[in-house]
Amino acid sequence: MLMSKEREAEKALPERWSAKAKSEIVLRLFRGESVDEVSREIQVSVHEIETWRKDFLEAGMVGLRRRSGDPDERALRHTQAKVGELTMKLELAEMLLEKRGYGDELVKLKKSRGW
Repeated sequence: MLMSKEREAEKALPERWSAKAKSEIVLRLFRGESVDEVSREIQVSVHEIETWRKDFLEAGMVGLRRRSGDPDERALRHTQAKVGELTMKLELAEMLLEKRGYGDELVKLKKSRGW
């Protein structure tokens, strides 16, 4: 009778594990369950479970970085916004100079400065 229960348990185990199921297994490890025991129970190698744990932790770190804001990423976004703002101002100034009749002088200035 024990053999039939084991066979039923084997049939109940999925061939592919969803992200939710993997995260629940990893959380079991964080709660203190032995990776060897969990491995035997779910019939997945210890190596694969350790890979799930590693992936889980890396993804969590990415999420925390994004929420708290990586200083380098924040500085890059700020710099990109400033470049965009200054580009727009320069384009508007050039249009104004052309409308006021300074288009030729603007072209000469750009050539002399290597713009």
